Amino acid sequence: MGSIIGQMQALFLLVILLPPEAGAEEIIGGIKSKPHSRPYMAHLKISSRGNIYSCGGFLISQQFVLTAAHCKGRKITVILGAHDLTQKEDTWQKLEVTEQFVHPNYNPFTNLNDIMLLKLQSKVTLTRSVNTIPLPTASTFIQPGRMCRAAGWGRTGVLEPASDILREVKLRIMDENACDNYQAYNNKLQLCVGNPRKIRSAYKGDSGGPLLCAGVAQGIVSYGRFNAQPPAVFTRISPYVPWIKEILNKK
Repeated sequence: MGSIIGQMQALFLLVILLPPEAGAEEIIGGIKSKPHSRPYMAHLKISSRGNIYSCGGFLISQQFVLTAAHCKGRKITVILGAHDLTQKEDTWQKLEVTEQFVHPNYNPFTNLNDIMLLKLQSKVTLTRSVNTIPLPTASTFIQPGRMCRAAGWGRTGVLEPASDILREVKLRIMDENACDNYQAYNNKLQLCVGNPRKIRSAYKGDSGGPLLCAGVAQGIVSYGRFNAQPPAVFTRISPYVPWIKEILNKK
């Protein structure tokens, strides 16, 4: 009975945090990124059940973008090479997604295995403004205390609108105990990110964006508290590297 109650509580938490049309997390307390300094960043426009919303993602090969599984939708359009979404530039490469590979063990009730690969309609042209980012090895297990960065176009405050300009924020990887309030948290598959004493966090608008540690994508923005109080939960990428490689090699 206790486990059933726990699952119901976890479900209630996720319903609050992750309305399906809203995306989930992005940047509070950050700064504007230098234009085109993060050429792997992808902006996702998602159509789902008659609604349109946004997520983030990041380019890991010439034809694949990595993002969160809860960003899946009926139709996804990806923009690469963007900085200000209101100012179209020659750097932009806009492509449709032809296949969505949601992790087979993704659980929308607990948000475990919140990871998805997107196959683009064609290979992108790699430029100074559009390029890939390396992934960790499968054996990597990044430790608490590391300072990393998240980036995206999401809200800059609980009551603020999404940002048109790419922003980024420094976030610390916390000990798993800091995420005790998240009943479904699994430290083997997820990262606990953001110092609870700092007003810096991921927030609504661009789930699926990367957590970068020393130039390597170690996490994917997944979910957090409704009031944006850190820490938030990111998908840990390293356990999924064999699955990612399997799909890339087949396609």
